[in-house]
Amino acid sequence: MKFAVKAWSSGKARAGVLQLGSCPGPIETPFLLLSTRKGLPHFIPPDLLYSLPSPDSHLFHLGRPLTTNNIKDRRLASDAWFAEHGFVCIPRDSIQCLPECNSSNKFGASFETPCGRRLIKPVEYVELISSLRPDIWTTLADEVPTWVSEKRNKTSVDRTIRWLDECIALNPAGGPVFGSIVGGCSVKQRERCAQEAARRNLSGYWIGGFGLGESMDERPALLNAVTDILQEEKPRLITGLGLPEEILQGVAAGIDVFDSTYLCHLTLGGFALTFPPDGVEMNASDNIGSDQTKINLRATVYRKDMTPIVENCNCYTCKNHTKAYINHLLNVHEMLAQTLLEIHNTHHYIGFFRSVREAIKSGNFEQFRQKFVEGRCYHVAAEAAAACM
Repeated sequence: MKFAVKAWSSGKARAGVLQLGSCPGPIETPFLLLSTRKGLPHFIPPDLLYSLPSPDSHLFHLGRPLTTNNIKDRRLASDAWFAEHGFVCIPRDSIQCLPECNSSNKFGASFETPCGRRLIKPVEYVELISSLRPDIWTTLADEVPTWVSEKRNKTSVDRTIRWLDECIALNPAGGPVFGSIVGGCSVKQRERCAQEAARRNLSGYWIGGFGLGESMDERPALLNAVTDILQEEKPRLITGLGLPEEILQGVAAGIDVFDSTYLCHLTLGGFALTFPPDGVEMNASDNIGSDQTKINLRATVYRKDMTPIVENCNCYTCKNHTKAYINHLLNVHEMLAQTLLEIHNTHHYIGFFRSVREAIKSGNFEQFRQKFVEGRCYHVAAEAAAACM
């Protein structure tokens, strides 16, 4: 793995290039790590993956602590497809494998999975890694929500640092190691964890513990406390930020790779992204079920709408299907609806990340961010005023 920062904008926002041996070409950052289920996209079959932009769709998150046999069988069955894609293994999966801090102990981290609560020890986790053979993997962490005590935050950092050393010692040479950084809502503990991780010989850093209750106002101080300490030449990966405003907040703090389940939740809810990826012309929308970012295609207003989800969108869905067709598929519970929605949402969000990178390269990231956030705030204020009339 090779990583290099190519451009800076507005202080910490940066654009870089990540190179992995398994990917056909270099990956530009900031970058969206696409979530998967057992190594494959949630709804997109392998034969339609070609419709996603390349190389922006060649790196996937392989989360959820599963049995080694299941993953091994899936890899062997799909070697031809896996050969062109890179995988990042993170113990946390915000869809089906959530950290359970009350059951974690000094022996390992606890997770709520579809198979029940499971305690993962460092040795077991490294065995999983050796079987999965990911391109990048993160060390085990004790993630805690924002409402825990300072004592619990300190304990989580102590455990994470200890497990970090154990994972490094047990490293099966199965790919670059990203050290985990936690600390809950405590700036002091996050700084301590970042300092300890920075002392280790790591390929990059995974910033965990976000998306577990912190507010948008609390997040910048927590992010900056970590990124101010980490080496600039190493990539930073984060889990828990998904909304466009949250992505911009992370980019402003110097984050390079975003592991997000935002697209999966949108697709499951029948929503399609419609906001301009470049952030301009965010005017009031006439679409019913729209919040100026997405539309609800389950709404009956789209029953006879023969237009694509977004005009001039080049994704497979918009070039071949209409809102009315997807509305029909959703209403009859046809699984093709989720496939078409995930293709569009992934294509659209990748376009948003591309616009973010261009704004950084041109030195206009802060203006881009302000324009985008102001457009969203204007819409929310207009909706609130209309509700009060």
